[in-house]
Amino acid sequence: QVQLVESGGGLVQAGGSLRLSCAASGRRTFSTYAMGWFRQAPGKEREFVAAISESGGSTYSAGSVKGRFTISRDNAKNTVALQMNSLKPEDTAVYYCAADPSGSWSDSSNYEYWGQGTQVTVSA
Repeated sequence: QVQLVESGGGLVQAGGSLRLSCAASGRRTFSTYAMGWFRQAPGKEREFVAAISESGGSTYSAGSVKGRFTISRDNAKNTVALQMNSLKPEDTAVYYCAADPSGSWSDSSNYEYWGQGTQVTVSA
């Protein structure tokens, strides 16, 4: 079992930056599972943002955030981060971290564990 807690959300102006963090705990060793970030805007389906491999050596990002968002992890601290730069109003959403995908990293149905989410609001 894995418990995930996100932090770092807030209100920022367009063009600004935010750094989200997700802390993992539980019986599973953090370095044994991949991690992902998803987001869900009001009235829209949850969408993939970025994912990172167990070691942190491989990452994958959605086209809509590539070049602006960076995912990273610290296996010594059991945390995964999402650095978000050049934020746009369309990035406004609740952001969720997820753990241990069984298949494709970009498919939310493959993830077994989820955090409660953190709100990110980008004003124009």
